[in-house]
Amino acid sequence: MALSIAYAPLVSLVACPFCREMFEGGERETCPHCDVRLTEFEKLPPSAEAAALEDDGIPVEPHHEPLPHADLRRGKGAIVALGVVGLALFFLPWVRMTLPQIESFTGFELARRLGWSWGAAVSWVVLVPTVLSRRSIAQLRGARVAATFLSLVPAVTVCLLIARPPHSALVPVQFAWGWPMYVTLAVSLASSIVSLRLGGRIDDLAVMHGTSAGQTLH
Repeated sequence: MALSIAYAPLVSLVACPFCREMFEGGERETCPHCDVRLTEFEKLPPSAEAAALEDDGIPVEPHHEPLPHADLRRGKGAIVALGVVGLALFFLPWVRMTLPQIESFTGFELARRLGWSWGAAVSWVVLVPTVLSRRSIAQLRGARVAATFLSLVPAVTVCLLIARPPHSALVPVQFAWGWPMYVTLAVSLASSIVSLRLGGRIDDLAVMHGTSAGQTLH
C-alpha cells in the first residue's frame, strides 16, 4: 500500500499586542485577558524581552540597560549640579587686594595671569558632559575614577594658590582670599566624594525589566 505524505496545512496565528498570547486565526477577535483586538502575529513588533536581547541572543544585564535621559539618580544629578556651581564660582572674586592697590581678581582673571589655574575651570567643563553622557549604571560606575579626578582638580588648584600666595620683591602686597575660593574647595571635595559612589550599588537596581534586589549579578 502506498503511503501519501503531505505537509500539514498552514495555520494563521493572531496574538494580543499586549500580553502576546496567541490564537488560531478566526478563533476570536479580542484577547480574553486584556480585551485588546488581536493582530496578525507576523505584523507584531518584537516584544520587550526580544528587544532586550543583545546581538548574540543573551539578555542585556540590568546594570547595562539604558536609563532615561532625564534620570539624574545615583549621583549623576548631584555631580552635574556641583559642577555647574563650581564653574559659576570661577567667575566670582577669588582674591581681594588692598595693597599696593585696591582690586579684586576672579578665578578667571587669575587664570589669565597664571595660566596653570585654568585647570579648575576646565575640569568642571569636562566633568559635567562626561557624567551626563553616561546612560547606564555600568557606565556611571565605570566613570568613577575619571569623575573623581576631575572633581579634585579645583581643590588642588585652590590649595596651590593658598600655598603660593601672590608676592612681590619690590612692593609689599596685602590681600585676602575671597569666599568663592573657599566654597570652590568645598564644592570640589563634595563632588569628589559623590564621584566615588557614582552609579550606586550594583546589587540594588531598579531597572526597566525588574530589579536585582536579592539576586546575584555576574
